Amino acid sequence: MARGAEEETEAWRFFCRDAVPFAVMVAVECVAVGSNTLFKAATLRGLSFYVFVFYSYAVATLVLLPLSLIFGRSKRLPSAKSPVFFKIFLLTLVGLMSSISGCKGIEFSSPTLSSAIGTLTPAFTFMLAVIFRMEQVVLRSFTSQAKIIGTIVSISGALVVVLYKGPKVLAAASFTSSSSTISLDHHLTSFDSSWIIGGLLLASQYFLISVWYILQTQVMEVYPEEITVVFLYNLCATLIYLPVCLFAEKDWTYFLLKPDVSLAAVLYSGGLLSSFGIVIHTWGLHLKGPVYISLFKPLSIVIAVIMGAMFLGDTFYLGSVIGSVILSLGFYTVIWGKAREASSKTVAGSEQSPLLLTHNIEDEADH
Repeated sequence: MARGAEEETEAWRFFCRDAVPFAVMVAVECVAVGSNTLFKAATLRGLSFYVFVFYSYAVATLVLLPLSLIFGRSKRLPSAKSPVFFKIFLLTLVGLMSSISGCKGIEFSSPTLSSAIGTLTPAFTFMLAVIFRMEQVVLRSFTSQAKIIGTIVSISGALVVVLYKGPKVLAAASFTSSSSTISLDHHLTSFDSSWIIGGLLLASQYFLISVWYILQTQVMEVYPEEITVVFLYNLCATLIYLPVCLFAEKDWTYFLLKPDVSLAAVLYSGGLLSSFGIVIHTWGLHLKGPVYISLFKPLSIVIAVIMGAMFLGDTFYLGSVIGSVILSLGFYTVIWGKAREASSKTVAGSEQSPLLLTHNIEDEADH
């Protein structure tokens, strides 16, 4: 009987610790790619990306306000002089710059390119951790060599995606008719420079996301209230970005959203991605660590290709295929190096980094 109870307890722990995070992270990737696809379609219909970013943060703030009041009472807010508020302010600035770079990058390129370059996030995180001495690198160690080589290969793959387009591999006509989709093919082939600019902006976005992960992890260590922290983040972003949006967008008619794809893009992004999506990512950072979240980035490439071909009339190029394969190989080389490094450490002597190692709940409980 006792053995059966232990097995049931272990199964429940596996479900809560592994199955649930896996399912919700896959869902968040689908939501993120869907948001990028809707945004691209809306910009082709005339939506201003300044207005889109502002409304997304505003909608997320309204969605999270009642939730923060209901579920955010387990801990009191720290004092106004607490470093937590300063870190949340830094989170807001980094998040705003990331959103602006990402939206503008998708305007110049496509959601597919965004998903491909998104797999650079773990490489950027690893580099930042080494710079700030949060990750130990021993050049003679095989695992350290694997992490370094994997990082270089990942960056090389991203450069291939951005700089080399190549012939068409997957044409939009094979999924949808030209009359039912918005064609991007002529736009992309006519302005290769825009594709490169878009790629550089997207690379900047995911570098800033890596910085955001580091700051958010530090915030959660001090104040582990996911909904409250994300609510304050969206509230600060809304208040900071409002004057910027009013200054940058002179035409007030852009603020009046028609009940079409523009309104759908704003509600989808703010109501799902900027609110619940960020809450789930923050919860994942607290529970599993950034590496676990980054494991799902290669999945977004497949989702983006399917959505882009179905809803945008997008075209997949050979350069994206080759670059994505190289990038994924490099990424999983880094992950393999991290896994070998973690397994080689004893529980007593391990010094796991909260930025790049997944949290082992059972080990923490044993201590």
